[in-house]
Amino acid sequence: MPQPILYLAITNHGFGHATRAASVAAEIQRRCPDVLLILVTTAPRWLLEGYIEGDFIVRSRAFDIGVVQRDSLQMDKVATREKLLELKAKQNSIIASEVSFIQQNRVGLVLADIPPMAALIAKAAGVPCYMMSNFGWDFIYRDWGSEFAEIADWIADCFSQCDRLFRLPLHEPMSAFPQITDVGFTGGTPRYTLEQLKHDLNLHAPQDQTVLLTFGGLGLEQIPYQNLERFPTWQFFTFDKNAPDLPNLIKLSSPQYRPVDVMPVCKCVVSKPGYSTFSEACRQNLPIVSITRNDFAEAAVLLRATQDYVPTRILPPGEFFAGNWDFLTEPFHPPQRSDAPRSDGNAEIAQAVLKTLQTT
Repeated sequence: MPQPILYLAITNHGFGHATRAASVAAEIQRRCPDVLLILVTTAPRWLLEGYIEGDFIVRSRAFDIGVVQRDSLQMDKVATREKLLELKAKQNSIIASEVSFIQQNRVGLVLADIPPMAALIAKAAGVPCYMMSNFGWDFIYRDWGSEFAEIADWIADCFSQCDRLFRLPLHEPMSAFPQITDVGFTGGTPRYTLEQLKHDLNLHAPQDQTVLLTFGGLGLEQIPYQNLERFPTWQFFTFDKNAPDLPNLIKLSSPQYRPVDVMPVCKCVVSKPGYSTFSEACRQNLPIVSITRNDFAEAAVLLRATQDYVPTRILPPGEFFAGNWDFLTEPFHPPQRSDAPRSDGNAEIAQAVLKTLQTT
């Protein structure tokens, strides 16, 4: 049987799509070590290597824009629209280039998270296209008003040509997709024991005084780290390279550590709305403290759904940026439902992908 070859296209926006797609790719590789993984992304290789242990190829291409942002909360809608129109104008040449690559390399399946153009590329190349996500870019842009209506319609048309969507938890309806399969939570699994973490990171605070601060690959410009001085006996984790040196702040380096690796020793994660962080926290049953975000449609969906499954506290931005962080000592709101989605989304998607690769 010929070697199975998977072309995995990842949206050009932040790190969350890359880490959740890499988690699925790692499970595919674990189940079938012979598979050739071609990751089509502009995400840094070190980020992908934090999730995928074996070999893979990176093809540095971007088929969508996502949102032009200064940090994880501040967006530039004008620049986003301009770049989307530029990309749409180049659609035919992009598709032609990728079709040639796919056919020359005997790719058996395109899996995308979730650049819309991937469906057009796969169709032109004559291979199936599966997608995975909890939202579509048409949902994001349509919320921004009439100036984005034409772009949202174009994206929805792309999605309508996808053969199968693996719809992740914490999702919007994603009605543009004709074939939807609901799956469980995706994400990484902690790779260190509690004893290893306590020894290697010199942890001394109890779990109920240990907090993970993580705000995605773009971070935040002004995290009020001065508030940590109010909690001298606590310990905080951050991946922010520009964070100040404080006695109770542990700066973690990637890819040695990922947010999911330290979740088991934490009381909670303090974050902005983001599927990958929320999903990994839900898989660990870790309480979530999140800032609200009113200008990105996915955020409301994430915050509403997450309150169903894990203990939460939802903060207005002012309470996070200008408050004294009393929220750390206040009780969480208990989850509103007991029927949380399954935590085996990686396995469900991997199994379906390999079944298709091995029969095409």
